[in-house]
Amino acid sequence: MRRKADGQLIGAETRPGLVPAMNDIRGLFQRRRQEPSRLIGMRGDLDGNPGLEQPALLRDAAVLVPLVDRPDGTTILLTQRTAHLAAHAGQVSFPGGGVEEEDEDAVATALRETEEEIGLHHRHIEVLGHLDTYVTRTGFRVVPVVAHIRPPFTLTPDPYEVADVFEVPLSFILDPASRRRDSVEFKGALRQFWVFPYQDRHIWGATAGMLVNLCDVLGELG
Repeated sequence: MRRKADGQLIGAETRPGLVPAMNDIRGLFQRRRQEPSRLIGMRGDLDGNPGLEQPALLRDAAVLVPLVDRPDGTTILLTQRTAHLAAHAGQVSFPGGGVEEEDEDAVATALRETEEEIGLHHRHIEVLGHLDTYVTRTGFRVVPVVAHIRPPFTLTPDPYEVADVFEVPLSFILDPASRRRDSVEFKGALRQFWVFPYQDRHIWGATAGMLVNLCDVLGELG
């Protein structure tokens, strides 16, 4: 999603009636924090894929799920990884990465990685809560940290890691018609995964799985 000089969206697919207000989203995550059993869910690439095996060793990681509070509708900020990276080259992802020794918790990891990758300072970020932990077939145990992002802000993407930063309307993600279940042959078996085709991009894999989780959580608001 791009913006004109006056800030209006270019090519936005908006359905205002489907999008909860930011205050309602904030209240939902506050209520979920009061129910510890709601915070230990687990999802991953193995869901619906009995032929895949979970890696023996998992590295802890965290990503930020940034909900940008735009005047013309809430959006989700995403990055496109550069094509030369060893892992997940060219894929659409949330800003984030592996836990480092100095990180106090998953939130600290998500905030640090977000500033390193796209230059978004934590003063613009209000952490709301967590989604279910997501286990990838590549060996990461990822905590998705949901956050409210307050404009205006200036981004300075790391050119080594980030090819592009863009926003997708939350209304598009919440519309069930926007996603589909695809499959591909992997090691002699069909692997199924979620896909959100948006304009000229395909949001799939772990990122799409976390977005489905976000839809499930926000669905609690009715």
